[in-house]
Amino acid sequence: MSKRKPYQREMNNDWWLKNIFYSKYMIREGSSIFITLYSLILAWGVFRLSQGEEAFNAWLSALQHPVSIVFHLLVLLIALYHTITWFSLAPKAVDLYIKGKPLDGKLIVAGHYITFTVVTIFCLIVIML
Repeated sequence: MSKRKPYQREMNNDWWLKNIFYSKYMIREGSSIFITLYSLILAWGVFRLSQGEEAFNAWLSALQHPVSIVFHLLVLLIALYHTITWFSLAPKAVDLYIKGKPLDGKLIVAGHYITFTVVTIFCLIVIML
């Protein structure tokens, strides 16, 4: 065995701030914590629903607190950021060919946005009825 120490490159804690690509990536990955918390809040609501009307109404009133409203708005922005970044990656994940020619990436992204818009409008209509 050699007595030499192996080379270990130094890595500062702010390495991801020096490149915009890494910054966006780390923000996206770190923001998943908020999405997880939101999912747990919804799961708690289902649990409270199983306990009866009074428990569920108490959960609903807790959601009307200003801190809860701000949290939900933050999670909405994060979810939209995740949607935008995922749609921008769609041409790399979907390899479509029409008549032997690859489909333009812009059409794939546009298809995702159109579908997202149509499904969102449909859900809003169903909720409002």
